Amino acid sequence: MNKLPLFNPIYGIRPVKNKAQEVVAPPYDVLDSNEAREMAKGRPLSFLHVSKAEIDLPEGTDVHSETVYKKAAENFEKMLGEGVLVRESKPCFYVYRMQMGDHTQTGLMVGACVDDYDANRIKKHEFTRPVKEDDRVNQIKFVKAQTGPALLAYKQIPEVDAIIKKTVKKEPEFSVKGINDVIHTVWKIDDEGGIKTVSRKFEEQKAVYIADGHHRSAAGSRIKKMMVQEKGSAHKGDESYNTFLAAAFPVEEMKIWDYNRVVKDLNGLTGEQFLEKLSESFSVKPANGRAKPSQKREFGVYLGGKWYLLTPTVKTPDSDPVLSLDVSVLSDLVLDRILGIKDLRKSDRVDFVGGIRGLGELEKRVDSGEMKAAFALKATSMNELIAVADDNKVMPPKSTWFEPKLADGLVSNPLL
Repeated sequence: MNKLPLFNPIYGIRPVKNKAQEVVAPPYDVLDSNEAREMAKGRPLSFLHVSKAEIDLPEGTDVHSETVYKKAAENFEKMLGEGVLVRESKPCFYVYRMQMGDHTQTGLMVGACVDDYDANRIKKHEFTRPVKEDDRVNQIKFVKAQTGPALLAYKQIPEVDAIIKKTVKKEPEFSVKGINDVIHTVWKIDDEGGIKTVSRKFEEQKAVYIADGHHRSAAGSRIKKMMVQEKGSAHKGDESYNTFLAAAFPVEEMKIWDYNRVVKDLNGLTGEQFLEKLSESFSVKPANGRAKPSQKREFGVYLGGKWYLLTPTVKTPDSDPVLSLDVSVLSDLVLDRILGIKDLRKSDRVDFVGGIRGLGELEKRVDSGEMKAAFALKATSMNELIAVADDNKVMPPKSTWFEPKLADGLVSNPLL
């Protein structure tokens, strides 16, 4: 059985140009059922009817029930049958551009090789949760397509850049506006020369990196194992289930935002006592306005209506790629040692706020009385993410927040 290349063209399923704006939807995991139901009101073609199919069932329906996955498949087939979605007549790559304000990133929509994921050539930096993996596996099984891409990062490749630049000069398949006014534009690479060059140049790469979408990637791997078991000797090694849908961008164009923390209590300490405890490991200075960290090892704290800027006065790790992350330093010196929050995955005393919401959101959570204090961090860098992945280690929970977010419904990868 011949192994597939790292990145493969796919028989993509996409909306027709004049329906794309009606189809585009946020990723399934950034909305709860009520938010999705509200967003899809009056939008019968929204891809939320596939990615969050519980919105078409009675409220309170278990989102992980077979009924939901069957409804998703029914809605997907209906959109195909009505010509809202079309399937390519031959496999292709797609150029995918996202524009958010003055930030632009342009990459590729591909079928990423499951074997390379299993071999850790497509490198991970997070643990996955079985219940979330199961959800994606069931969605793929029933819909018979991977409908939400994983977000991958790769180190710039001049030959691929040249093909992308040539392609974006053509008329796109469609250009649509998603949430947060992000513009999503998709072009097709379907010429044999372009496809071969992209496949060959990525096959020369040592590794690419999962930025976001670990559960989508893991589900792709599980689907392949299931399909191989089902097909037995009929398995040839070139079927679509050997790939999972991915949107891959050059590292240099990707933007990680800060991922901040808010806590419900101070572990029995008064605000004054908490600041005293902080001063044992940090320089604590009142800030003029909001304390947004400008460099590594700076932390902002919002407490009692005031901002403080923290810088460690004790030695912090600098060689270990995980322990040296600012999120790790804050967890060690503050959340664990002072506040007694040992496990960020399980504790209900801590919550996380994506940096795109700004420091005003941290103030709001504390001033409302819902939270007692907030911590602002500098964003983890792409180089730090790569260092952790290259060392085959795992980041603490909620270390990275990527914006702009990929959209659902633009391209799906069918199981043949």
